[in-house]
Amino acid sequence: MNNPSHLDLLLKYNVAAPRYTSYPTVPHWDKDQWSEEIWLDKFAQAAQKSKSDGISLYIHLPFCESLCTYCGCNTRITRNHGVEQPYVEAVLKEWQYYKSYFEYKPRIHDIHLGGGTPTFFSPENLARLLSAILEDTETLAGAEFSFEAHPANTSSDHLETLYDLGFRRLSLGIQDFDPKVQKIINRQQNPADVIRVIQQAHKLGYTSINFDLIYGLPLQTLQGIKETINLALAMRPDRIAYYSYAHVPWLKPGQRMFTESDLPTEQEKFGFYITGKEMIKNAGYRDIGMDHFALPGDKLSIAASAGKLNRNFMGYTDIKTSLLVGLGVSAISDTGDAFAQNIKNVEDYKQYIDDGKLPLLKGHVHSNTDLMVKEQIHSMMCERKLNIMNTVLSLPTLKRIQPLVTDGLLSLENDDLVVTPIGKSFLRNICMAFDERLDMLGGNSDKQTFSKAI
Repeated sequence: MNNPSHLDLLLKYNVAAPRYTSYPTVPHWDKDQWSEEIWLDKFAQAAQKSKSDGISLYIHLPFCESLCTYCGCNTRITRNHGVEQPYVEAVLKEWQYYKSYFEYKPRIHDIHLGGGTPTFFSPENLARLLSAILEDTETLAGAEFSFEAHPANTSSDHLETLYDLGFRRLSLGIQDFDPKVQKIINRQQNPADVIRVIQQAHKLGYTSINFDLIYGLPLQTLQGIKETINLALAMRPDRIAYYSYAHVPWLKPGQRMFTESDLPTEQEKFGFYITGKEMIKNAGYRDIGMDHFALPGDKLSIAASAGKLNRNFMGYTDIKTSLLVGLGVSAISDTGDAFAQNIKNVEDYKQYIDDGKLPLLKGHVHSNTDLMVKEQIHSMMCERKLNIMNTVLSLPTLKRIQPLVTDGLLSLENDDLVVTPIGKSFLRNICMAFDERLDMLGGNSDKQTFSKAI
């Protein structure tokens, strides 16, 4: 077996690669086999199944007061807060449409508010939205409600209002504490903002706080990364998501506000990743997989130990339901065997709603092969192993796996194909080997679709 260095592996495997928060990935959905009629039939079936385990709700709140130039999310930039109420009304109408497909009160297992900046909305409008969402539903015991927040604009009223509605988790988008980096990515907050929010949240009774940090941003340095992580670790969040910056200026024009010369080199970025990962692990956090770290007592850590980890469009989670309902612009719904994504433009979304139509953009119905590959990729991402005696691997997949074994990213242990310690840094590449909808591994995936793997 060869023993390539970390750098050799980086140079070989740092190709354009999906993030595998779903399979098939959105660019490879087969839209010709999908229709609104088929989707609603799948939704009705999943709604019935959800009576046993409840449903997940994702609500996309797209508005931000300013553009963070690194951002790859679907956002609408405005300082006009008059957009809040009409958008809330549209989302509630969409929910009522889907709610009509349940033959019983929908049983809510979890809710997540994403964006955009959910705390762009006033506490009053968030209360109106969520009170109406929860009306005539059943909230299951142990249900988990979470929201994403910008430290600089999250008020005590936001925290108290959402706490009173059942929220106990929040995720703070920090990215980097270095003032030079914050300036070029146009995202301003300081440690005092973060400490204030944490203290207020803990005082109210929030039980889980996540920090989002990003490596590979423009003007980042190794010293700056260390200082940011040390500051973050001193605040002791329950979870840390340490993401790779996805440079896709062909999809997100805001990323053209800086140039390629402002970005770290591939070698520097890989150094940021290795250094940051080791600092977080040495501080007592468990490496859940790819981007996620959690303290040993956190539910994500417990789920990983119990083999009950799951992965969805938001990343790793300890939650699994039969049905994920996505509400709002660009939101994606998942029935387990089909996907549907909403229109991405706010005005078009509201027009569809006003016309009494579902604001659907596209979708996908899983083939039998899709379902099989989905399970294989899920096993590699969440359990970091796959029992090869209980699965069918195509000849092309076996050929794509072989170099990963040769390079030490995968090993064969009894009947299991296992991700090695170094292989954990290349999970996206490993999943590509199983992906029947991609070309051969080695850089042939469309660089105008996906960001680099590392």
